[in-house]
Amino acid sequence: MSEHMFEADYVIVGAGAVGMAMADALTAETAAKVVIVDRRAQPGGHWNDAYPFVRLHGPSVTYGVNSMPLGSGRIDEVGLNAGLNELASGAEICAYYDRVMQERLLPSGRVTWLPLHDVDEGGVAISLVNGQRRRLVARRRWVDATQADTQVPATHGPRFAVADGVNCLTPTELTQWRQPAEGHVIVGGGKTAMDTALWLLEHGVDPDAITWIRPREAWLLNRANVQPTATFAHQTLAASIAEFEAARDATSLPDLFVRLEAARLLQRMDPSVQPTMYRCAVVSEAELAQLRRIKNVVRMGHVRAIEIDRIVLDHGEIATSARHVHVHCSAGGLPRGPVQAVFQGQRIVPQYVRRCSPAFSAAFIAHLEATLDDEHEKNALCEPVLVPQVPIDWLRMHLQTAKNQQRWSPRPELQDWFRRSRLEAYTDLFERMQSQADPAWGALQSKLRQARGPGYERMAELLRTAVTSPSAGTAMAG
Repeated sequence: MSEHMFEADYVIVGAGAVGMAMADALTAETAAKVVIVDRRAQPGGHWNDAYPFVRLHGPSVTYGVNSMPLGSGRIDEVGLNAGLNELASGAEICAYYDRVMQERLLPSGRVTWLPLHDVDEGGVAISLVNGQRRRLVARRRWVDATQADTQVPATHGPRFAVADGVNCLTPTELTQWRQPAEGHVIVGGGKTAMDTALWLLEHGVDPDAITWIRPREAWLLNRANVQPTATFAHQTLAASIAEFEAARDATSLPDLFVRLEAARLLQRMDPSVQPTMYRCAVVSEAELAQLRRIKNVVRMGHVRAIEIDRIVLDHGEIATSARHVHVHCSAGGLPRGPVQAVFQGQRIVPQYVRRCSPAFSAAFIAHLEATLDDEHEKNALCEPVLVPQVPIDWLRMHLQTAKNQQRWSPRPELQDWFRRSRLEAYTDLFERMQSQADPAWGALQSKLRQARGPGYERMAELLRTAVTSPSAGTAMAG
């Protein structure tokens, strides 16, 4: 079959949150022509594959792309997020990215959209509909946004054996199940499993009829502390100060997490079990209270097999039956690839440049590409912040984010971009609060100045100690 050629300044592989944020920024800040290619039929990446009851973990106000707001800016009045900034549903996010494509990117006349295409190693886009081949040529750079492709149960099946006759469903299939169950078994300890547990409880399932297989416990961020709007400005700044104070006063790595939990900055589902996982998952205190209603928690390692009458785990087995519904929530989530340079000659590999901020990071990387020429300078301004897996990554993310921010702060052109960026939000918010001459805000700023330097110094000491003497951090060190 003959090949057609598509030539553009940038070829972006992947139309998820990262690819779309980069395409939006490049289109807005340059005159470049862009090709976006994805194997899915619609933009939005893994959101197209996610379960129907999925929602953002954090506020809609700082998710998506810079040029278009997500949501209405409301405060939720009902439900487990009541009193906090709204969280977009999966359906809203998919519709949002379709609007970005149809109302922003394509009308520019400089964006070509190739849905339902795979890209081979030679740079050829192959249609999944008719097999047509298109050779893609990037005059400036290829953007590899596929490393940010989140793994979800609908696309990544269970890594354990499932016997014939066992009801093993994805969370999506769970919403379509129409037969009474003797009980429900949730397999997995991450955010998908938490969402599934909340969905079951919301739909009237007795918590005592739920068995939750959690191979690991996780530290969870408190959503009340990540609210980047004026209503919550004092609380948000106070939480940041509390992080620095906890680090400053910590006598050891375990003591740091004790202090972070006491300050309600980090949370865990079971206060009696030491978490060995940290993935930037965010929950409200109301959600956490619901999750704690489930008492039948199995901690025998990972599931090896589900048979008709038993579940085999790393360290034992438990009974089950053909009348139970087992829900596979153990997909890998956001994979952690090797940390590498963002700018690599003819290639850009977007990664976090601020902790737990994929959309902001992608837009910022695109802004640097649009405004700077020197590749060394660009890489120095966006050293990657690793995707977290274990508790000590809380420290690593903090310190690398701080290192990047120190390089950003003396550059007025970057500060101006932050003020105008809806994905960043905090710079403009804090400057507006400072201009109000509020004594309470001034007192918080004074506390921040006193705690920030010593806090960062102690974080670095704790990290060095954990790396050179892993026993000092026990399981937290990872």
